[in-house]
Amino acid sequence: MHQVVGVRFKKAGKIYYFSPGTFQLEKGETVIVETSRGVEYGRVVIGTKSVGENDVVLPLKQVIRIATKKDKLTVQENLDAAKKAFDVCTQKITEHELDMKLVDVEYTFDRNKVLFYFTADGRIDFRELVKDLAAIFRTRIELRQIGVRDEAKMLGGIGPCGRVLCCSSFLGDFEPVSIKMAKDQNLSLNPAKISGLCGRLMCCLKYENDMYESAKQELPDVGKRIQTPHGKGKVIGLNLLERLIQVELSDGERVLEFTMDELMNKEVVSTEAAE
Repeated sequence: MHQVVGVRFKKAGKIYYFSPGTFQLEKGETVIVETSRGVEYGRVVIGTKSVGENDVVLPLKQVIRIATKKDKLTVQENLDAAKKAFDVCTQKITEHELDMKLVDVEYTFDRNKVLFYFTADGRIDFRELVKDLAAIFRTRIELRQIGVRDEAKMLGGIGPCGRVLCCSSFLGDFEPVSIKMAKDQNLSLNPAKISGLCGRLMCCLKYENDMYESAKQELPDVGKRIQTPHGKGKVIGLNLLERLIQVELSDGERVLEFTMDELMNKEVVSTEAAE
């Protein structure tokens, strides 16, 4: 078992585990930690706890110290410097006539590197741009191309539901989302209705997907002939959320709804689709 704390570097960023060392850290504290890209400032979102070896990537990097007021001032100074760097980089992109959109700029805590995040339709030759930026900022420069989902996560906004985007408010990682999820939930396949601000399928399609898949396995398929308390009939509709089965009886005159409990002791007459 290993003692760890979970640290985030951005509001809805991924959670990374670090060794707390001799510190007893609680949720909400700010810390200075050693990362693969240098010394960074982060917030503890999971207090000290024990986890197994399979849940962490060894060797664990250390929490250097609890953040001080001076460290917090450094973070603010870095944010202010990043805003100025954004304007400079935007100007240089225009001068070099590069087909790319600058999304965000970030200084590492120790000022050893400046990261420029951008989107573009294809590959961009930004070698001359990097030379210009290195001459201006006199530190390591990294240009990182990101996707449209990452752009939405960084910039934030209001989704079609009227709430702040999930990816920018609480989602640490993007989950795979497919058009099959929309079909399983009987949603309109109109792209305008199932796409988020990023233009990709909405992340929230994943939230209830497991429940819908479970319901589909429990309920008979539309078109199947089944035995009901009122005689044989054909399944013509399903309410997956409430686990209700809509059945057209064989007399062709009645359509009734049944729960799974009401059909539990009845056998499916045919596993083939009704003609």
